[in-house]
Amino acid sequence: MKKRKRRFGDRSDGYRLKNIDPIIKLMPFIMRYRSDAMNMFSSSVNITAAEEYIKEKHAEGYEHFGLVHLIIAAYVRTVSQRPAINRFVSGQQVFARNKIEIAITIKKEMSLSSPETCIKMIFEPDATPVDIYNEFDRQVQEYRKQQAESDFDKTARILNYIPRFVLKFAIFLLRVLDYFGILPKFLLKVSPFHASMVITSMGSLGIPPIFHHIYDFGNVPLFIAFGKRRKAYELNAEGQVEEKIYSDMCVVTDERICDGYYYASAFKMLQRLMRNPKKMDVPPEEIIEDVD
Repeated sequence: MKKRKRRFGDRSDGYRLKNIDPIIKLMPFIMRYRSDAMNMFSSSVNITAAEEYIKEKHAEGYEHFGLVHLIIAAYVRTVSQRPAINRFVSGQQVFARNKIEIAITIKKEMSLSSPETCIKMIFEPDATPVDIYNEFDRQVQEYRKQQAESDFDKTARILNYIPRFVLKFAIFLLRVLDYFGILPKFLLKVSPFHASMVITSMGSLGIPPIFHHIYDFGNVPLFIAFGKRRKAYELNAEGQVEEKIYSDMCVVTDERICDGYYYASAFKMLQRLMRNPKKMDVPPEEIIEDVD
């Protein structure tokens, strides 16, 4: 993404948008909290072609390649063409995020007693599915080493040493610093509450997706949960029955960052990319920047 000179009012993780519609500027004052502004919708994504694409990637040696990598890749490619979905609200102002940051919760192993952590990945808007896979796999494998501990784990462990009444004041202070855009960079780097999007796989648990709330703490404007694969039998244009594969998806958004028409356009694009994932093997011809 284009590097910008920092101006008065900008944050280290985003630049303040000045040339946006007056109603968008006003919304953070009417809906003060992210939980006030949550919009939720569900959708079924046709992953028939995605399943074949995943098999091809396995044959090429990307043994852990899966649906989560494709959804992240489709989101990143969508941001390259619809950058407003990568905005966020902080301190009653709307910002364009400097980076594409994806947060995800993972476990060391699929068991009840296994600990979980949050990792964050940063991608360029021209990233391909293989770029997504390589960074994702690198971080997951690093965490799953026997003694490895993520940056989020280390920060959470330090905070747990603080007495409860002091911790309450510390979190209040962090909220104030975040409101004025002066939260230390090292905290922004590890915080899963400061990201473009959080994604979670309910399919790996064998259950349908849930509508996961977005957090008032931090500035994440989007939460995507997707469920297990399911088959459907549909009539094609010739009247013949075809087998299709779908994954259901639940999405929670912060409606203050852009209007509904823009959101709809972005998610239609994401679904088109999921129906034809090979398009993402080639970087986009043009990367569209947000307004100034």
